[in-house]
Amino acid sequence: MYRQRILSLCLVVIFALGILAPMVGEAAEGNAEAGKKIYQQFCASCHGASGRGDGPAAAALNPKPRNFTDKELMSQKSDERLFNVIKKGGAANGLSPVMPPWGASLKDSQIWDLIAYIRTLAQ
Repeated sequence: MYRQRILSLCLVVIFALGILAPMVGEAAEGNAEAGKKIYQQFCASCHGASGRGDGPAAAALNPKPRNFTDKELMSQKSDERLFNVIKKGGAANGLSPVMPPWGASLKDSQIWDLIAYIRTLAQ
């Protein structure tokens, strides 16, 4: 009886991982083209059209927005870290409170698209 429960639990876990792992991988990849449109709408005013942190609103911000074209800096940021900052905002992640949380405005899939686009700015 105990062995059957363990075997059943193992099968459930294996099945769940088999189903969920590809979905997480796909989400983490994102669609950079779709992300560019989101970036222009939600991010460019602060981070700038080219991602240098020099958007029209940046002059009034302290600290200045992140420069996404800095390869060295961006290579140190995991996709998960970027996701959390975009979704929950800077303050929730020990960063600038000026960075707003976009989780109420963007779906998770849109945030992954946005990250895919942001990654292209540092290439």
